[in-house]
Amino acid sequence: MKTIIQIVLWIACVLFGYLIYKSVTGPIEFNKVKQERFAKVVAQLKDIRNAQEAYKSVKGTYANDFNKLISFVDTGNYVLTQQRDSSFMYFDEVYKIDQLKEITIIDTLGFVSVKDSLFKTDDRYKRMMEIPGAVNGEKIEMKAAIIEKSGYRAPVFEAKVAKSVVLYDQPKDLLAKENAEVSVEQVNGNSISVGSLDEVSTSGNWPPIYDKKGEQ
Repeated sequence: MKTIIQIVLWIACVLFGYLIYKSVTGPIEFNKVKQERFAKVVAQLKDIRNAQEAYKSVKGTYANDFNKLISFVDTGNYVLTQQRDSSFMYFDEVYKIDQLKEITIIDTLGFVSVKDSLFKTDDRYKRMMEIPGAVNGEKIEMKAAIIEKSGYRAPVFEAKVAKSVVLYDQPKDLLAKENAEVSVEQVNGNSISVGSLDEVSTSGNWPPIYDKKGEQ
């Protein structure tokens, strides 16, 4: 009996030691995995933002689905213009005198491919809707709309990914804590997003650390 009790106590000690070890290292490993995966998602969202801003500069609105956005990157062009001021004299029929009139002239200089400008020879834009590491084929959610702000109709868009999809294999308790984050140093809320359907903004909800790691 004494031997059995000693074995049980040793097993209990090992078990408690393991639990203590996991309680310390678990959050550290979780943060490491989180930052690596979030960085990849943020890079994807930045590509979407760049493509959407190019789309709006040409079309005047944002694309409401990825097929339109990818097709635009494939075939779209920026118009290069030059603005210059000019003036001329004209005879005013009312006052019967010559007057100076100033005008602005916009010259079209040429066109630049959106694809070459944003992605050069990289074709990753064709997969911009895919969530890095997603195991069930989940896609990034994207919507576009027109909202009223101070009497002005403004185009907006939003693209987002649920944290639960990105961190699908992580401990549930740590994921729940992550979803409740409210801090300037963390990605707040239960998703990683760029843009907004409620405000005129193309900002992302990630902290500066992910911008330092990214290209843009």
